[in-house]
Amino acid sequence: MSERTKTLRKERLQGFLERLLEEREVFAPRRKGDAVVLERIDSAGDVLLDDENTQASPKFALFPQRETLFEYRAGTKGEVVLEVPRGEAKNQVLFGVRPCDARGLLLLDRVFSADCSDPYYGDKRARTVIIGMGCVHPNPACFCRSVGGGPCSAEGSDLFFLDLGDRFLVEAASDKGSALLEDQDLEEADETSLALSRGIREAAEASMGRLDVRENLGERLNRIFEDPAWKDLAETCLGCGICTYLCPTCHCFDLCDEGTGQGGQRIRVWDSCQFPLFTRQASGFNPRPTVKERFRQRIMHKFSYLPETHGMPGCVGCGRCITECPVNLDIREVITTLSEGNPR
Repeated sequence: MSERTKTLRKERLQGFLERLLEEREVFAPRRKGDAVVLERIDSAGDVLLDDENTQASPKFALFPQRETLFEYRAGTKGEVVLEVPRGEAKNQVLFGVRPCDARGLLLLDRVFSADCSDPYYGDKRARTVIIGMGCVHPNPACFCRSVGGGPCSAEGSDLFFLDLGDRFLVEAASDKGSALLEDQDLEEADETSLALSRGIREAAEASMGRLDVRENLGERLNRIFEDPAWKDLAETCLGCGICTYLCPTCHCFDLCDEGTGQGGQRIRVWDSCQFPLFTRQASGFNPRPTVKERFRQRIMHKFSYLPETHGMPGCVGCGRCITECPVNLDIREVITTLSEGNPR
């Protein structure tokens, strides 16, 4: 029996969360209108526990939609003075993160840490604990198994919860998670709990459909780059960008200066490859002038470029781009079409 696996009775979950709140900022799923969102909570009673994933991914906690990188002003001798905002650095816990979203953070780690050592992302990442929550009843729009994940996978989590009915199986997946296993309300996992967890995992995986995704999909996409099928697939796309804003792995951003003649600030804001101005150059030339090119870029980036440069696809199968698309574009159908021998 592993020392990194314990159980937590559901009636003790509130106490577990309250102790986390004493030392950290805690973000957890909660109901907001008709949507479920991941927000900072003040009380454990605010937490919503069901099978519904949050409307937006948790990437905002590490990669905010708007972030000030530095401020600048004119000095007393005419020089430019740069200052990096130094707010209170707080440790944070993201509780109830689904396996797809936790896996998405692993890709962001590679993009912002391994590639460019981004200090803004890296500092928040070091102060963050991810507590994942298994999907016992996956949403029909989810397809994480088809892109390398799983509904009950602990990959990307520090501590992983699996609902066993009257209790949770709690698994430490990192040293950060192991430290939390010392909580007094956690009990040793018995064989009954472990056997039950295996059955739940198998049932959750069996309930999910599998896409027929080619292992060499990236190579195939490169070969059909100029195929007329791209225009057909993008025919209904509005270019609204909601798919990229909700996506756990999309990480495009723009840098803007806001200020006056005496000073200002440089900010980083989310951007999207689906927007017409994203690739427009200063000369006015745009290498992706229509929706077709922008739609193709999104698919190529996720299933060709990122697997080649970062070793994993830029899609974790969360299904948000399917359920939230205003024109019902289904990325699963796109993948299936492009995986076939003749995309047309």
